[in-house]
Amino acid sequence: MRIATLIALLGAATPDALNAAAPAPRACESLAQMKVTNGRVLSADSVHAGAFAPPNAANANATAPFKTLPAFCRVTLKLTPSSDSDIRVEVWLPQSGWNHKLQASGNGGLGGAIPYPAMAASVKAGYAAAGTDSGHVGGNADFVAGHPEKLVDFAYRAIHEMTVTAKTIVTAHYDALPTRAYFNSCSTGGRQALIEAQRYPDDFDGIVAGDPSWDQMRLYAARVWLNTYVNRTPAAVIPASKYPMIHDAVLDKCDALDGVKDGVIEDPSKCSFDFTTLTCSREDRADCLTKDQVETANAMTRPIRDPKSGAVLHPGRYYPGSELGWGGVAGPSPSGESHEGMRKIVFTPDWDYHAIKVPDDVERAVKADKGLLYGGDPDVSRFFKRGGKLLMYHGWADPLVSPDTSLIMFKRINDTVGASAANSLALFMVPGMGHCQGGAGTDVFDKVAAVDQWVETGKKLQSIEAAHMNAGVVDRTRPLCAYPATAHYNGTGSTDHAESFRCQ
Repeated sequence: MRIATLIALLGAATPDALNAAAPAPRACESLAQMKVTNGRVLSADSVHAGAFAPPNAANANATAPFKTLPAFCRVTLKLTPSSDSDIRVEVWLPQSGWNHKLQASGNGGLGGAIPYPAMAASVKAGYAAAGTDSGHVGGNADFVAGHPEKLVDFAYRAIHEMTVTAKTIVTAHYDALPTRAYFNSCSTGGRQALIEAQRYPDDFDGIVAGDPSWDQMRLYAARVWLNTYVNRTPAAVIPASKYPMIHDAVLDKCDALDGVKDGVIEDPSKCSFDFTTLTCSREDRADCLTKDQVETANAMTRPIRDPKSGAVLHPGRYYPGSELGWGGVAGPSPSGESHEGMRKIVFTPDWDYHAIKVPDDVERAVKADKGLLYGGDPDVSRFFKRGGKLLMYHGWADPLVSPDTSLIMFKRINDTVGASAANSLALFMVPGMGHCQGGAGTDVFDKVAAVDQWVETGKKLQSIEAAHMNAGVVDRTRPLCAYPATAHYNGTGSTDHAESFRCQ
């Protein structure tokens, strides 16, 4: 082991002392006896190639993605940074082909589960992997009542404690510190990513923050209120059967704005669609909207405002191209996560969401968590100063977390840290992609490979090649361009091939 590594690990004073104290690499099963700060190791087991199945997997489809996993050492832990904490963590260590790097994954929604699919992808790529349940079990907010420390764990502490402990486990097993550490996650995980850069700048060398819900409590309140508004009367509700009709009309107006008609709007911010053009001439029909439904469509595509003052309650504008996913917010009841958050963090479990008041209840929600879930601090200067790279991405067709949240955060960081953001921050807006994935756009791209290349070379990424998959087969590739650039067709070659486009 190198002297510099041992100094970092042990803080010893002399090379002789370091060499004398140098530990041997630990075999997998022996990691079960390790002592860790703020917790204990529960198990350490060697897992044969293709033998892992997630606990409580419902069926063969749930286990299929893990059949191609290489052999690895699976370490499970319980971390207790507070007397009321119960943070479950897993660290997976490839038995061969380790790339000497660590990749940590975050959570979605209200957390409550180890992100096994993300960890599997990390190990397949050669990384040691780390994941946590964020300090509780189950995707609801039952853990909040009477447990303020568990809310801290969910907000940010679980990710930090996981990271520190994972580095300890990795170092003990391989007898070497990971040369790089990366964090990659989306939605709630995107918020976790931003908070890591803000609160714990030394945890990671590169951070990937996708579709980040950084203003979590305001988002919960705004989505619940928007749901009550679009369901204000039965006549105002847009049936899900009409979403494709609206979507097709929007595409007909804006798809070709980029010079290519391909079912994807490259830059929806340049698309202005007038929903009154879809107004039914007389009775309600499947191919038109009533006047009340037109107003509902308008509400879905503009910032959420206080009806009295006009003040923006949340930038939650959903952009043209997102119509097929409107049901997540405009369905018959609020999304489960938003409703859970309002009932169990802000009010009480028996709270009736129909009674929500704006702006009062929006501000009440913002104060309810005492800022724990807020990831909107734009000062990431400490992270950038140590060479950290922050790669943000967001689907333009995200129907749950408005793309405006990433655009706003990108501007705030640039305005706050100034020139240091030039080669430390990049935002990739993904045309046609829904919330974190899916949609008609090229939503498959290796974010961690991109940020790793950026960290290792120091050269900022101007584009990332992405793919669209159909039944597991790539049927289109496109460049994703570093914002504010967009992809432009060269005029020759297939529009399904990335090389036919340039970023400008």
